[in-house]
Amino acid sequence: MNGLLRRNGILFALGWSTLAASLVSPLHELGEVSFTAHMTEHELLMLVAAPLMALSRPIAVFLWACPDNMRRGLVRASNHGAVARAWKIISDPFVATGLQICALWAWHMPALFDLALRTEAWHALQHLSFLLSALLFWWSLIHGSHRVNRRAIAAVCLFVTSLASGALGALMAISASPWYARYAALGLHGLLPGGLTAAEDQQLAGLIMWIPGGLVHFVAALVFAYRGLQKKTPPASVASHA
Repeated sequence: MNGLLRRNGILFALGWSTLAASLVSPLHELGEVSFTAHMTEHELLMLVAAPLMALSRPIAVFLWACPDNMRRGLVRASNHGAVARAWKIISDPFVATGLQICALWAWHMPALFDLALRTEAWHALQHLSFLLSALLFWWSLIHGSHRVNRRAIAAVCLFVTSLASGALGALMAISASPWYARYAALGLHGLLPGGLTAAEDQQLAGLIMWIPGGLVHFVAALVFAYRGLQKKTPPASVASHA
């Protein structure tokens, strides 16, 4: 048990450190003038911090850290019929996958993305949407479903997510004109880092979403598929007597 707690603590610390590195570091400031840096920030949130924190299973530790009355109240609230039913629905792997894809595509539409760049409150909401949808997605794959073929379902959801995020990244990468007004204006004045034009900055950001992002989902899908096949394969001693 101590080993498991230590492992979960390390995973949570790594996830929290990644979250801090993406949101309260020079990378966040650089994202104000570089779409590539902004995309890197989003990828760290969704593909590194979220899965590490989901793997660490922090909810039980959080509950035990709460005062007794608060802990009992939170447990009662989570077991309430309406809350339990709502959680069962949104933590279904297919539903969680759909919610994350919707958040990803919606916030990268020019109108919403430009709004987030103009207004700090909307920018915070954008990041919160990405983080919460990613946490729900990874939790649903790792812990959420106890149905038959759980790992196969997780692999399918990861494959679908890689297609959806890869398609968005590919559209950015092949686009000859910038989508977002703020970065376009910075490009016109030669203010983007590295001397990039706004179109080049967007194409590089699209490649980051398309290739490294897709690779993370693809490798995770292979891990789930491999573990699912391992579970179905009988031990050698049993197979030899079959």
